[in-house]
Amino acid sequence: MDKDQSFEKWSSMDIITDYLGVSRETVLQWISSRKMPAHKVGRLWKFKISEVDNWIRSGVASDKEDEVNL
Repeated sequence: MDKDQSFEKWSSMDIITDYLGVSRETVLQWISSRKMPAHKVGRLWKFKISEVDNWIRSGVASDKEDEVNL
């Protein structure tokens, strides 16, 4: 493997909730209902920040019902 190749660390639930500014319950709902990219390792959820950023940018994270009610 090339020594210049960098690896993105896995982030914990605490880090991702702080990063997004939402609660743990919200993240769990997004994983379930909006296919938020997350990986279960034992009992823990792990995230790649780049995957979460791409998911948000893709528009899948937006709440269609809230947009209709605005």
